[in-house]
Amino acid sequence: MSDTRYWFAGSTEEFTPPQLLEQARAAEVAGFDGLGVSDHWAPWFPEGQGSQAWITLSAIGQRTTKPIGTGVTPIVHHYHPGVVAQAFMSLESLYPGRVFLGAGSGESVNETPLGLDWPSVAEQQERFEQGLEAITRLWAGETVTMDAGWFRLKDAKLWTRAPSRPKLYVSAFGPQAAQIAARWGDGLWTLGDPEQAPEVIDAYREACANAGREPGEIILHSGMAWAADRDEAIRGARRWKPTQLPELYTDDIWSQEDMQRRADEQMTDEAFASEGFIVSDDPDEHIHRIREIEGLGATVVCLQLIGQADPLGTIGIYGDTVLPALHGARV
Repeated sequence: MSDTRYWFAGSTEEFTPPQLLEQARAAEVAGFDGLGVSDHWAPWFPEGQGSQAWITLSAIGQRTTKPIGTGVTPIVHHYHPGVVAQAFMSLESLYPGRVFLGAGSGESVNETPLGLDWPSVAEQQERFEQGLEAITRLWAGETVTMDAGWFRLKDAKLWTRAPSRPKLYVSAFGPQAAQIAARWGDGLWTLGDPEQAPEVIDAYREACANAGREPGEIILHSGMAWAADRDEAIRGARRWKPTQLPELYTDDIWSQEDMQRRADEQMTDEAFASEGFIVSDDPDEHIHRIREIEGLGATVVCLQLIGQADPLGTIGIYGDTVLPALHGARV
């Protein structure tokens, strides 16, 4: 029987807050171990959505009982780290012991529309680490004065603090970011890509050892979509292909039409469904692919619901078939 936990993530890029709340409630009933939402200002594709994740997360916490958090919140520009620290400490006060902050260095699609001249990768990582430092110190109860250039704190403290602090899981797509995760995080969050994940996980574990810290959670992320017909499932989810292009996480690419064009040029729909995210009408394929992700070393597999074909049906098939099989007791 697997000890891995399976989290559900709703997509703010594709669904409205009422839909995300309905999906989270269904996911808890289906047997997912944690509930999250993506945190995006703008979608990866034309005609998407872009709601405020923290507000939706607060509603999800009220109507569910599982751990809740973001996967992941960008911290390089449009969120002041002090406000992030305050918001998630407030969530922890509402839902003690349940809250996690998934934090990442963002993408141009989330920051350029709000006025940022997209920086180099080195500057992205510098900003990210500065933001994580501020959040961690504020959560610890410090009064913080700090000038990072892109944000400032002056004798700032959190006047409302919960008895415990939220968990902090740090997103990383490469070895350097994995070292940041080891310094500041309670765990590592990365894509469940068999070509990319092992290097990132190894770098994270090595950096933890060098810092004298025990490794935390290893959260591996994938998208999922199911429908009764395979072609229908692929058609409903294919617009998520841009998420498979590494350059969209580092380069100054923020036009939805440009992202979709690049993805269509570089990746077939079939490759996206069978090699990128998990898009299939066959529950056994979902089970097999998730077990492959587990085998990379995951303590948590976070599965993000994507696609328009049958969102609630996807959650239902996971509850009826996929999750019981993964836990070792097929129904």
